[in-house]
Amino acid sequence: MTPRERLIETLNHRDPGQVVVDMGSTAVTGCNVNAMVKLRRGLGLDEQTLIVDEPLQLLGRVEEDLRKALDASVLGISNGNTIFGFRNRDWKDWTLGNGLKVKVSEEFRTTTDEKGYTYLYAQGDTSYPPAGSMPKGGFYFDNITRSDAMADDDDLNAREDFKDDFGVLNDEQLRLIEDSVNAAWNNTDYGLIYNGALCGIGDFALVPGPHVKEPKGIRDLNEFMMAHKLSPQYIHDMFGFQLEIALKNAALLYQAAGDRIQSAYISGTDFGLQRGPFMSRESFQEFYKPYYTKINAWVHENTKWKTFFHSCGSIVTFLQDFYECGADILNPVQISAEGMDPEWLKKEWGDKFVFWGGGINTQQTLPFGTPEECYEETMRNLKIFAPGGGYVFNTVHNIQGQTPMENMVAMVQAIRDYNKQVYGK
Repeated sequence: MTPRERLIETLNHRDPGQVVVDMGSTAVTGCNVNAMVKLRRGLGLDEQTLIVDEPLQLLGRVEEDLRKALDASVLGISNGNTIFGFRNRDWKDWTLGNGLKVKVSEEFRTTTDEKGYTYLYAQGDTSYPPAGSMPKGGFYFDNITRSDAMADDDDLNAREDFKDDFGVLNDEQLRLIEDSVNAAWNNTDYGLIYNGALCGIGDFALVPGPHVKEPKGIRDLNEFMMAHKLSPQYIHDMFGFQLEIALKNAALLYQAAGDRIQSAYISGTDFGLQRGPFMSRESFQEFYKPYYTKINAWVHENTKWKTFFHSCGSIVTFLQDFYECGADILNPVQISAEGMDPEWLKKEWGDKFVFWGGGINTQQTLPFGTPEECYEETMRNLKIFAPGGGYVFNTVHNIQGQTPMENMVAMVQAIRDYNKQVYGK
């Protein structure tokens, strides 16, 4: 089978004949540029200046030679915009604090203060306060809160406050999507996922408004969570507005891509912590489930896409609700979190969800373990998740910048060995 056929098979819970691998098709399945340089070197690929195509986490673009070396099956389809609101185009040179030279968008504009902090700006406009900051020696940017509205303020209007946050895809973006899908469909045999989150209800990466020059309303994450109790109508108004835009964008995306994409990234909202849920199940059912149910229903009624949901942490509490609201794919499958045992997940939920991730722990084993430990954990999880389909191999979230080359190579070798042992490939 071709990579695209393998992806379709595994998304439909059928044995794909070879492990389906993803690297870099989304902003939650990629690799920090600092690690990618080492990974390429460890796989014997040519040295090259890497492109940063996700600025918040400084993720590197996966070029074709790396995709081939990993035997990856999936390409991401983008609308061209980044989380900071500028477009990925017109590449220029930029040097990280550790001296690594990369390519970034011309609109990726930074300043540095006397303490060594680097600041990044919404839409590349340095005449406004910075939207992101990275400490000296850091590996990625953090969002900056730029509004002091409080959860108990009486004069807030969510639709007005977030009118610049959620927008309908414009002609330029739709043309890029259509051209990218056409090129990938006609000139490659990769599976395709639309990687712009259609409906990230309450996503902490989006609430501060990193792509908005002057964010208004409740932007502080603590205040935002308190607003669920203090100003619940504000939250519902925000989510309702977001859903309206998402439904319009889903229809436009289908016009541009049709069923040539196999999956659509719906949400990147985190509902789990290391040791339990981020909120009560009752809160999820009140504030989140109705909106996710509607966007998933539209996708399933109008397309052949599988819906991709990202949530870090222990999400055991919400699995039944995720299933009922129509989520098809779960990512990153944080196997180190409380209750997220791979064998239990596969046994109890493997016929209901496609697991996209869970290959190896990127908090502990991959960055801090030995190569032998990385090989063993990868092989163990492949033997659990891969049989019978319903699994796309990826690490538990993005590969972090300090990860040793030898550990990443050991992970890749485990995938190759698994395919040889099980499929003779």
